[in-house]
Amino acid sequence: MPNESLDASFVRSAICPEGKSKIDYYDTAITGFILEVRASGGKTFHLRYRDQHGKQRQHKIGDSKSISFDKARQAAQVLRSRVVLGENPSEERKVKRTVQTLAEFAKDRYMPFVKGDKKSWSSDESYFRNHVLPTFGNCHLDQISQQSVIEHHHAMRAEGYAPATCNRVLVLMRYMFNLAKKWKIPGAETNPTLGASMYELNNARERYLTAEETLRLRDALENCGNSQMRYIVPLLLLTGARKRELLDACWEHFDLERRTWRIPTSKSGKPRYVPLSTAVLAILDQLPRWERCPYLVPNPMTQKPYRSVFWSWDTARKQAGLPEVRMHDLRHSMASNMVNSGRSLYEVAKVLGHAQLKTSQRYSHLSQATLLAAVDAAADATGTIWSSAEVGRTG
Repeated sequence: MPNESLDASFVRSAICPEGKSKIDYYDTAITGFILEVRASGGKTFHLRYRDQHGKQRQHKIGDSKSISFDKARQAAQVLRSRVVLGENPSEERKVKRTVQTLAEFAKDRYMPFVKGDKKSWSSDESYFRNHVLPTFGNCHLDQISQQSVIEHHHAMRAEGYAPATCNRVLVLMRYMFNLAKKWKIPGAETNPTLGASMYELNNARERYLTAEETLRLRDALENCGNSQMRYIVPLLLLTGARKRELLDACWEHFDLERRTWRIPTSKSGKPRYVPLSTAVLAILDQLPRWERCPYLVPNPMTQKPYRSVFWSWDTARKQAGLPEVRMHDLRHSMASNMVNSGRSLYEVAKVLGHAQLKTSQRYSHLSQATLLAAVDAAADATGTIWSSAEVGRTG
């Protein structure tokens, strides 16, 4: 292991002694900086060092045909400084080579995880395949930049996709990178989606049934061609349940004594409990039942849950003169009726199973009449007339 004062002239003239396959020349100025000369004539710069555990490592800088001596020497100085500070350039390079592409990460780690963790995993798979894979699939995790994510987000909008769709793709990528970082996946030390802003959504459609509209809908249900709809619609309206929650409901989930309906798996992924009003109990008492059929409102023909009730619903709403009303508006109407009856948003959130109170905030404006009645009642309770105009009227 000869020591030499390495310079450009020495590199050009250095040869491998006869009878050897290679020889390493150690620089006298930079500790561990070596020139490897092979019998074939090839020459390569390396930095040899010991890591924090005392193990000898060798980091390849480059061959003499691809990098000049001055550049190699500068690189060796930078690498040596990093070693002194406790870094391990050789190991970092090794880890770098293991960084997956986003497509590989999705296939090997993300999709297997969400299939067992999220009810909506098929939605994730669809969004990834259609909107993420074509642009970022072949990119390694550490190659995806914040700027490229923002540009993709804006490009989708320019192509005509709805703001909600663009945001959904951004949310998916953000969740993927958060998981990768949590799992300490190489290349995912930072999340490139952070700093990318969501589009504001102004599509919170609000439609609530009035008492008169509710009567019209009730009458139309008798002629919609599906006898179960006379129970399904009022149960949705009076419980605030989601359509799929009711269609999949089983009798075993109902505790009629405690007036509670346990929904085993709600949208949040956790069980939730719906209180049952006396009006709901009366409907449950009228429901037709079939022997050995566990479902609350099954299809009478198959005694299995309906896959869809759209056609009978569409017939009923059109006959009632309400073609724009969706089944999900029954849930909104339940919230509206609760708020306008003086119930708090906290109570609305508990009944409807909102994971966050802010989800219920959309109904807050409905309570204005109730709030006005409340402040009027508070004023009357003082027993005193404060304005001169009112004094004159009462005098």
